[in-house]
This record gives sequence, structure tokens and C-alpha cells, in this order.
Amino acid sequence: MTVETPICDFGWEAPAFDLPATDGERYTLGDIRGSKGTLIMFICNHCPYVKAVIDRIVRDATALQELGIGVAAICANDAATHPADSFENMRKFAEEHGFTFPYLHDETQAVAQAYDAVCTPDFYGFDSGLGLQYRGRLDAAGNKPDAGDMERELFEAMKGIARDGRGPSVQHPSMGCSIKWKLAG
Repeated sequence: MTVETPICDFGWEAPAFDLPATDGERYTLGDIRGSKGTLIMFICNHCPYVKAVIDRIVRDATALQELGIGVAAICANDAATHPADSFENMRKFAEEHGFTFPYLHDETQAVAQAYDAVCTPDFYGFDSGLGLQYRGRLDAAGNKPDAGDMERELFEAMKGIARDGRGPSVQHPSMGCSIKWKLAG
């Protein structure tokens, strides 16, 4: 099912977390936090939307890290119903795509719930004080290839946040596959 993210709630404070990563370490929000801002992304391995843009995500995340933006990706999907999103497959996915940022496993889905994540990919751009400034899409291509002249909306928004602490007033929702929630039981 395709879903869209809600409108940015400017200033909303980033929820704390402590999660295992595919590199064998554990990371907290404080570990990820960058001096100029922080980007938290909810992604997964199997989603066609993520697969279509993962190379652009890695390109932009790497460039943002060079600007002082802390970056992490989180997978919260239920691996019991979606084995492609297992922790072991997360390791492979991160390695195959050359992640320069931690890829965190939210097995309990508590972090995704705290962030009110709705889809993959779902982007949260925070200022240096961890106030939300961007909840939009990567770019206008969606799950299509970049034609080469596409505005890098997430990158430009985070660059602005690094520069002056504010996200753009106009933001377009991200679109993707719904988070695969565990059945209450």
C-alpha cells in the first residue's frame, strides 16, 4: 500500500533512541546528532520506492555528512512477515549500497511509533537543537530514475538547515510503502 507522510510539524523534538546497527555497534540519537543538524530516515530493503532511490539517498547523505549533518537510517519493518528486511539482510543491503551512515534495526518498532513513521522512505530533518525542520521527499522523481535535472529537495532543505537552522516553508510529502507493523497479539 502506498502512503504519504504528513505535513512537517516545525519544531517537533526528535525522540531519543538506542538501537543496534548493521556495523555491530549500538547508536543513540546523541551519537547520530550532527553539529549542523540531523537526518533520520526510515527505510527498508524490499520496498520498490527505497530500491529506486537508494543510490541517491546514499549520495545525498554522504554529502550532508560533509556539511556537519548527522545521518542514520532505521528499518522497523516486521521481518517475520517481510524476511527481506531481516537484520542480516539489512547488513547485506548497507554493504551493497555503500552506506556511510549507521543502518539501525528497530525490532520492537517503538522508535518508528515514537516518530510516527508511516512509509519507506520517510525523512526527518532536524536542526542542531533537534527540532523538526523537514518532513518531505527526497526529490520529485518518486520511485522513478532521476532524469539528471531533478532538484535535490532533501539535500537542499538540509543544506539550508545547516546554514540557518530553518527548513523550507514549502515541502512535498514523501511517498512509499507503508511500514510493515507487527500484528498485535
